[in-house]
Amino acid sequence: MLLLAHRGASADAPENTLEAFAEAAHQGADGVELDAMVCGSGEVVVCHDERLERLAGLPWEVRATPWWKLRQADVGTPLGFAPARIPLLEEVLDALPPQFIVNIELKCERFDDDGLAQKVADLVRRRGMSERVVISSFNPMCLFRLLAVAPELRRGYLIDPDRRWSVQAYAVSPLVSSHSVHPFHGDCTPERIAAWRAAGLRVATWTVDDASRARELERMGVSYLITNRPGAMRDSLRAVA
Repeated sequence: MLLLAHRGASADAPENTLEAFAEAAHQGADGVELDAMVCGSGEVVVCHDERLERLAGLPWEVRATPWWKLRQADVGTPLGFAPARIPLLEEVLDALPPQFIVNIELKCERFDDDGLAQKVADLVRRRGMSERVVISSFNPMCLFRLLAVAPELRRGYLIDPDRRWSVQAYAVSPLVSSHSVHPFHGDCTPERIAAWRAAGLRVATWTVDDASRARELERMGVSYLITNRPGAMRDSLRAVA
């Protein structure tokens, strides 16, 4: 089971920043999970929230704010860390260790993704990272677009625990997932994971910081464990092994 740092090592550095991804590498993660969206001037930025109230205390909507302005926002201090800024996806991909697995979540709740799927596919292809990138989304239309423009890229459907499970897991996921399925860890059972694995899919589950739960998921056959604390999780799993 590989450990992916959730938005970087977000328990110890400001989420989705270069600092958080560097900390993930320092803690020995196998890779990172991050969020990508299109900003107002068309660049792909790494950010989870559609608006910056929580992250920066600002009312800015990311998709309506140009990059030159977004880069001025401090997304570290409001979270209790040193000042930090929102990075471009291309900056993050260039900074990550060459062996890292990268789970890029396409953040878009609308039908129109502002070119997000195409832009992410172009970045991944230009950097020759197809074999170590997994692209996921809660929005199946993003994954359909990705299939259309870059069918070779690895896709994984994110299952929303607040929506109807059966429709997502048994109707939507088989249509859009080529590599993995990404359920909340509380929705993982041995039977469900066995069925996905029998269908040729890996399971990437989120967000797990409890070592005992991580061990249960590893025994079930989870492939990727997404955690805020990759270093502590690695130590806990090794101690038991």
